[in-house]
Amino acid sequence: MPAGRISVEVIPFALDFRRPYVTATGSLARRESVLLRLRDQNGITALGEGVPMSLRGGDSLERVVNELRTWAENPEHFPAAPPARCAVTMALADLEARREGLPLWKFLDPAAIPRAVRCNATITAGPVADVVAQCEAWAADGFDVFKLKAGPEGAVSLAAAVRAALGESAKIRIDANGSWGDRAASILSELETVGIELVEEPVTGLADLAVLARGTRIPLVADESVNSAAEAADAFFEGSCSAVTVKLSKIGGLDAGLGGHLPTYLSSALDGPVGIAAAAHVAQTLDPGLPWPDMAHGLATERLLEGDLSTTGPLLVGNELHPPALGSGLGIELDEEFLTRCRLD
Repeated sequence: MPAGRISVEVIPFALDFRRPYVTATGSLARRESVLLRLRDQNGITALGEGVPMSLRGGDSLERVVNELRTWAENPEHFPAAPPARCAVTMALADLEARREGLPLWKFLDPAAIPRAVRCNATITAGPVADVVAQCEAWAADGFDVFKLKAGPEGAVSLAAAVRAALGESAKIRIDANGSWGDRAASILSELETVGIELVEEPVTGLADLAVLARGTRIPLVADESVNSAAEAADAFFEGSCSAVTVKLSKIGGLDAGLGGHLPTYLSSALDGPVGIAAAAHVAQTLDPGLPWPDMAHGLATERLLEGDLSTTGPLLVGNELHPPALGSGLGIELDEEFLTRCRLD
């Protein structure tokens, strides 16, 4: 399908998880996503990815696909759904960077200095023994920051068990997905004795986060509550959180700094390799000393998925994510045979 003089291909696909991905609010057996492939009149090919946030009540796969196909027919109809906007923005940036012969990070920020991006372990929810075993497996591969998914029931005992298993040097963060409700203050109080690096989204809503933040020594991080620069400004004004974790498909683009109102770090929407590569590039544009030195990003999720959609090899080495070293733009090439098996259309 044409978008101006650029041909456009919209490719919905799904990748299986090695084990069900379980959070405080739901479970997934596979990650459905959408690739956007552009090819200009000179044969330069660029890629984008938009991940529907269905587990979080966001836009469906069908809506993202339909908006991208509408944009392909008429580029003046820029998508409204954030994952579709992300795919378009990413693909167009990849195209321009490839045309200029630049890696995407340098196209986004000429002053950036490329570096490996330290990552946390992403642990799926489950019985305490299973969660501890997952943490120990990630630790054996060099990870020392562990993100636990936990609802209000058992969050404290779970964190305490992981602390006992991994020792005092391990950093533990908890993602509540806004599920703690009226129990959030008491849970945070109990967690202070365990030693927690941060808690993401204990409740949803800037006003409620601000109340919690004033009563705990644990840094709170907004996720679902902040999706734009304007919301980041509101969160700063209200004192709602210490930082914001950014998913590119959540914010609908590559501006992970959100206007600079609060420190930000990146996390995965369980992207395929295109989205993860984009995040590795975008991470180069963020201050590595914020929200605190040596901050770990939540981008090691390629370990959770079966198969590899990219022919350029894994970007994750130990607990470090590397932007692709070869070529310009994203630096990602797809395994077309594997992609054919994963397509949903």
